[in-house]
Amino acid sequence: MKIWQKNIEVNKSIESFTVGQDRELDLQMAAFDVLGSLAHVEMLESIGLLTAAELAEIQKELKHIYAEIEAGEFKIEDTVEDVHSQVEWLLTQRIGEAGKKIHSGRSRNDQVLVDLKLFFRDRIEEMVGNSAVLFQQLITLSNTHKDKLLPGYTHLQIAMPSSFGLWFGAYAESLVDDMEMMLAAWKICNKNPLGSAAGYGSSFPLNRTMTTNLLGFENLNYNVVYAQMGRGKTERILAQAMSSVAATLAKMAMDVCLFINQNFGFIKFPDELTTGSSIMPHKKNPDVFELIRSRCNKIQALPNEIAMMTTNLPSGYHRDLQLLKENLFPSIVSLNECLEMTAYMLQHITLKDDILADKKYAYLFSVEVVNDLALKGVPFREAYQIVGETIENGTFVPGVQVNHTHEGSIGNLCNPEIEAMMETILDQFNFEKTKLAIQSLLA
Repeated sequence: MKIWQKNIEVNKSIESFTVGQDRELDLQMAAFDVLGSLAHVEMLESIGLLTAAELAEIQKELKHIYAEIEAGEFKIEDTVEDVHSQVEWLLTQRIGEAGKKIHSGRSRNDQVLVDLKLFFRDRIEEMVGNSAVLFQQLITLSNTHKDKLLPGYTHLQIAMPSSFGLWFGAYAESLVDDMEMMLAAWKICNKNPLGSAAGYGSSFPLNRTMTTNLLGFENLNYNVVYAQMGRGKTERILAQAMSSVAATLAKMAMDVCLFINQNFGFIKFPDELTTGSSIMPHKKNPDVFELIRSRCNKIQALPNEIAMMTTNLPSGYHRDLQLLKENLFPSIVSLNECLEMTAYMLQHITLKDDILADKKYAYLFSVEVVNDLALKGVPFREAYQIVGETIENGTFVPGVQVNHTHEGSIGNLCNPEIEAMMETILDQFNFEKTKLAIQSLLA
């Protein structure tokens, strides 16, 4: 059954090719399709396209279908094309004529748009929640190990003293900027496209502000043509935010793979969280972080993939847009898994003490010695030359104190300030408003 089908039977190979993975992917949007319909029918009743009795009947059955979805009892039949068709077909089978009226004033185009926006809002909340957990863990580790020194590198060469406090804190602050990107994606996703129909509005006197409020959207996509143009653009903006988080995780995973290496030996994990070799009994491989690195590098390619699929499309709906789900939906799952696994692994990390006592790190302190001479009145360039000569002739004596006190340095991590920045961003998502709106729809 296809809600758009006329009297001509579609060729089976054409049907298989055009439907693709839609049934499987649409299952993830089923609950949101019902929510969109609940808001839509309430609006239809308010403008006289449904009677109060019809509305009550439709609402009751839509909530029943929603409960089936939540219980895992909902499926999209092989004879049905997509989730929208399945919900409408079930409704019509169960309550009759009233079920046939719910499509008034909308198209599959704006129906999938609102489903996607609701779905993305839900998944953004999950990604933000996982990022916030990891952020707090990194801040805690930074504070706990703020006095443990670590070699800092430039060009992968020993450079200057760093610390585990700085290292963990750096990735915490990176997540702050990532959440700025995610907040931008949230704001784009939190605009209501419902009522744009096929992209050119409707002759019905729709109340789009009403459905906006019912679904807890912050605002409307006002222009109906732009509402349709937002398909693809919304996905790309969300992918860019996900890519930002993924870049943070990939870089940290690379650090971990270096630091766990025997030539570094700065950190370790319990044996049960590493993997072995089929022929080398000594191996303890960081497979988890290698896979996080690779998965997150794939996610960093996602915005470009979406751009390549949408860049040359004119305004209006095109079937190309269907394929965006195949790229984006699995990536959302993968990013959440990477966030969760990173947090889990960091719960079990062990750090090496007194790393800088090793003689090979003596030159880390060359800048400290230069600065000490400068503080005593020697011009910096002369001090630099003096210390350089001692390094060349083998008489260099490293300092043992690291006196960094300015904002964001070893002795002044500014973690409370970083936490305050994150809190300010997280508060702007206002997830509670959307939750309350959805709860009210389902009440």
